[in-house]
Amino acid sequence: MVFGFLFNKKKQNEKEVTNSSVTKTTESKKNNEHWANRKGELGEYKINIQLDQFPKNYKYHSDLLIKNGKSSTGYSQIDHVIITPYGIFVIETKNYQGTIYGGKDRKTWLINGKFKMMNPLLQNYGHIQAIKELVDKKYHEHFLSIVSFTKRCKLKIDPELQKIQSNELVIYDILLSEFINRKIAILKLQHNEPLLTNDEIDWIYNTLSQSNVLDPSIRKQHVEKIKTNMSNDDKADENKCIICKKPVSDKVKSYCLSNPKFKGNIYCYEHQKNPV
Repeated sequence: MVFGFLFNKKKQNEKEVTNSSVTKTTESKKNNEHWANRKGELGEYKINIQLDQFPKNYKYHSDLLIKNGKSSTGYSQIDHVIITPYGIFVIETKNYQGTIYGGKDRKTWLINGKFKMMNPLLQNYGHIQAIKELVDKKYHEHFLSIVSFTKRCKLKIDPELQKIQSNELVIYDILLSEFINRKIAILKLQHNEPLLTNDEIDWIYNTLSQSNVLDPSIRKQHVEKIKTNMSNDDKADENKCIICKKPVSDKVKSYCLSNPKFKGNIYCYEHQKNPV
């Protein structure tokens, strides 16, 4: 009887410890998601403060969700759009930490030389194309793309992307308003008259307002589909060489992952000789 009592007590304690661990893991995951969301919100807030400083005839939107038939989710979620007399700036914000490696024509960029992210310029190109579907063709040549990163990261990218002459800029978020003003100053020198009148700015702004999807359920589905797509992409790359994307066997994968020289990356036989 005593043994049975002690055994049951032990099982109960083990169950409580297991439940406690699961609870802590769930709470930790929720906390991480909460802080990630908070960081994103603070990043958006910093951008909005800068956009608020522009003249009143400049109009901007933040967190637009518009239909995009070419997107895997059916929508494009655009962080910021500011419509000025000398151009329509579409802004994609990123809140990564670490060193960012990338080039204009690369499909994916790297974080700390290991973790992949979609080329944000290509992502923003898709956003611009979605907006172009909503406005007259005469405005299409006035779009400019900006990708902003926080100072939590270090940019090691194509230097051309940080030059003010480019129509595809990658900058730190604290320099956003400065770069927009500098870009507008250059455009003013190139054009004697504004490219957009105040009435045209208002029309574009109102068109985007009317196209903005506010339904919370649709917005939630959009985010969930993006997460699913990212997860599927990661799984597809699990057995591929990190350099040439050539499929490798489970044996080669295990060898690479167990070899400290490869730092957790997978390489085909050819690229094992000179791993990056």
